[in-house]
This record gives sequence, structure tokens and C-alpha cells, in this order.
Amino acid sequence: MRMTVMTLAAALAVTVGLSACGGGRGTNGPVAQACMASGRDGANWRTCGCAQQVANRMLSRGDQARAVKFFRDPELAQKARTANSDHARAFWRRYSAFGTAAEQACTGV
Repeated sequence: MRMTVMTLAAALAVTVGLSACGGGRGTNGPVAQACMASGRDGANWRTCGCAQQVANRMLSRGDQARAVKFFRDPELAQKARTANSDHARAFWRRYSAFGTAAEQACTGV
């Protein structure tokens, strides 16, 4: 149970961290749209556009489609993180790197 709570907290930190970055309104992809629809504090076209720009550089369209589901249901992130297949572990590594890069690139912009 404790691992589940910690994992969920980590997934939430990634998605909340994405709403803290800045960027431009010109990028309107699936990550930006999910970010805007999330209703999180700080979610605006600047912040969500920045996250989309990082996603465009680091995630395939398929990865982005999977990642946007985490905005609606953070429990899916926890399931993705703990999945045992090589494919799932590879996705989680890409997604985690994206979250770190988005936080670094977008904070304070």
C-alpha cells in the first residue's frame, strides 16, 4: 500500500510539475490540451504549451496519447510505472525523462 501511495505521488508530481512550466500558445497538441483540461492551478496556454513542446521533442505520438491519460486518471501512471513488461518499462523511462525535462525547461520561463 505504501509503495502504491508513493508511486501515485510521484506520478502526480510529474503532471503537476508540468503545469509549472512556461511556453507559448502556439503549441496545441494532445499534452497541451490535456493540461488545459486538467483544471490544475497554473494550467494556462503558456505552461501547457511548454509541456507540449518538450513532449514533441521527447515522446512519440503514441507515448503522448498514453501520457495524456495520466492527466485524467493519475492511477494509470502508477499502473504504468509498476507494469512488468519490457515495453511498459521502456515507456516509463521515456515518460519520466520527459517529466524531468519539462520541469527543467519550463520552470520560471
